[in-house]
Amino acid sequence: MPKVKIARKSTLVDMTPMCDVAFLLLTFFMLTTKFKPEDPVAVVTPTSISQKLLPEEDVAMIIVGKNGQVFYGLDDQNLRVKLIQAINQQYNLGLSNEQMKKFSMNSSFGVPIPQLKQFLSMSIDDQKAAQQPGIPYDSANNELAQWIKYTVSINAGKSTQFCIKADVDTKFPKVNEVLKTLKLGNHMKLHLITDMKAPPAGTPAAMEAQKGGGSEGAAPAGGAPAGGAAQ
Repeated sequence: MPKVKIARKSTLVDMTPMCDVAFLLLTFFMLTTKFKPEDPVAVVTPTSISQKLLPEEDVAMIIVGKNGQVFYGLDDQNLRVKLIQAINQQYNLGLSNEQMKKFSMNSSFGVPIPQLKQFLSMSIDDQKAAQQPGIPYDSANNELAQWIKYTVSINAGKSTQFCIKADVDTKFPKVNEVLKTLKLGNHMKLHLITDMKAPPAGTPAAMEAQKGGGSEGAAPAGGAPAGGAAQ
C-alpha cells in the first residue's frame, strides 16, 4: 500500500498583536515619563544610606546652592500658576498673563519678589542663562516664608511635601536658616535629598538594603543632611 504524503505547510506567525502591544507600551511610557527638571544652579548632594524614596506629587522643592543662595519651585504647573497669581495680587506686581505663564514654565526660580517682573520680561532662554541672586530668607526680609505660606494656602486640602536639596559644600548655618523658616510655618516634616551610598557591611541597614532599595530620602532636621523624612 503506498505511503500517503502529507503536504508541508509553512508556519506563519501573526506579528500584528505583538506590534500593537509594543506601540501601546511605547505610548504609555511617553505619556507617563517625567523628565528631571533643570536646576537653576548646579548642586552636588551629599550621600547617605537612607533608602526612603521622595514623594511623587505635591512637592515643594527648596534648593540651596553652595554659596547659600536659595531657589524655590513646585512640581505641579497648575499650582505654579495659582502661586504667581496670589503673589502678583498680594504685592501688586502688575504681571501680565504672558509673564505669569513664563513663571509657570520654570520648575524653580531664585529672584527677590521686586525683581520678578523684570526677570519674567526676559525670554525663556535668557532666564535660563541669567544668574539668579536667590530668594531672601534672612530675618530682615524673609521672602521664602511668604512663598511657603502661599503654597500651603493654594494647596489647601492637600499635604505639601517640602524637600530641601542642598549642595554638599553649603555651610550648615545657611541650611539651618531654611529649616528655621519651615519651622516658623509649623512645617516639621520634610525631606533632605541625598545620593545613596552602600551601607557598611554587617549593619542592620545593610541587611535591610538586601530586601529592597531606594535612592533619595531624609535625615533628622537639624542634623547632617542624609536621606528621608525628617520629623
